[in-house]
Amino acid sequence: MPDRGRPDGAADAYFPKHGDPRYHVHRYELALEYRPEPNRLAGSARIGAVAGAQRLPEFALDLADFRIGKVLVDGRAARYTHRAGKLRVRPATPVAASSAFTVEVHYTGNPKPINSPWGGVGWEELTDGSLVASQPIGASSWYPCNDRPGDKASYQISITAPSVYAVVVSGRLLTHSTRSSNSTWVYEQSAPTASYLVSVSIGRYDSIRAIDAYTSIPQTAYVPARLLPNFRTDFARQAQMMTVFEELFGPYPFGEYTVVVTDDELDVPIEAQGMATFGANHVDGVRGSERLVAHELAHQWFGNSVGLADWRHIWLNEGFARYAEWLWSERSGGMTIVEHARVQHAELAELPQDLVLAWPGRRLLFDDRVYARGALSVYALHRALGDAAFFRMLRDWTTANRHGTVTTADFTAHAGRYAPHSLDDLFGAWLYRGPLPPLPR
Repeated sequence: MPDRGRPDGAADAYFPKHGDPRYHVHRYELALEYRPEPNRLAGSARIGAVAGAQRLPEFALDLADFRIGKVLVDGRAARYTHRAGKLRVRPATPVAASSAFTVEVHYTGNPKPINSPWGGVGWEELTDGSLVASQPIGASSWYPCNDRPGDKASYQISITAPSVYAVVVSGRLLTHSTRSSNSTWVYEQSAPTASYLVSVSIGRYDSIRAIDAYTSIPQTAYVPARLLPNFRTDFARQAQMMTVFEELFGPYPFGEYTVVVTDDELDVPIEAQGMATFGANHVDGVRGSERLVAHELAHQWFGNSVGLADWRHIWLNEGFARYAEWLWSERSGGMTIVEHARVQHAELAELPQDLVLAWPGRRLLFDDRVYARGALSVYALHRALGDAAFFRMLRDWTTANRHGTVTTADFTAHAGRYAPHSLDDLFGAWLYRGPLPPLPR
């Protein structure tokens, strides 16, 4: 069975100060009110959790610099301290080992990105509206959470904002109601979700149903009116991508897929569970960013449904998403997988050989070599197994670990069961040593 976030795990190797491994959250219910003009967020978070093997006289949530109104544990007022992004809670009565408990936090403030080695992450103001881009440690910029990639939970999120704005949250829209000049949007994400993969986008968007002639998966887009003509060209083949990826990777793991295009430019698209956010610069009317459309869609299988137990395994997300770009390119009449691999290998050969893919280190976590070498490692495995065994292995991987969390060792053990001979040398060269191996023929 896949790991869906057991308590009593180890702290994250790269972000040991984030999250609390002594308990597991199974449910977040957020009721928020947002005012774009002053960038003001107020609301409450109700968190259902289960303690691990030890009783909890105190526990911690990650939460940025908000003013705390009150904190309750199982309906009773709790003592707390709030410093340096940690809300440390001391219940009136310690939580018994293996027991379920509920935390309620009321808070207000001005959300802003959290500083990280890759710039600010989390809640970010746009020219007119806002968005959330939390990878890897930005979730606490807008709600209290156990910010660990391996601690997945379900979510219900209600956000009230001025009615001129659309509010888009990763999940299924349950209700949208308007009262006076404000609207309330309520979303449900029933599938287990990592805290960094919960996204919000607030802006002046038109809502359209994406082209869905090839698939029954509901695909909705929120796009500024001025960008609609280009969007219809640039995303015209997304539904076809969905069909191809379902064939290659197995059934789409969520109930819907949503795309947002902001009116601002973004350096890169934003991955979220069941959702992806693109910048205006990614919509040019000539499919100039179609590889990114494929990349973000592929993350729904690799990274979102099959998630990371720990950030050191990031190549399992990004290597497969980059490889999916190549698969789509070949299927849609562009460069073949072999051509992509040759180009990528030649580019990597000119770069420093100091990255070990299975342990890139915090500094190189989002280095493009993780993406490129990750894709080449998948390519090497594909060549070793052949088409039939490789895609059978992938479909079984996404099925067995649906909505779970995994490690590199989990994957290598799984892949080894589909090979007629040992894969130790292949994985040793590509995943555990620095020098770039020769490109497989």
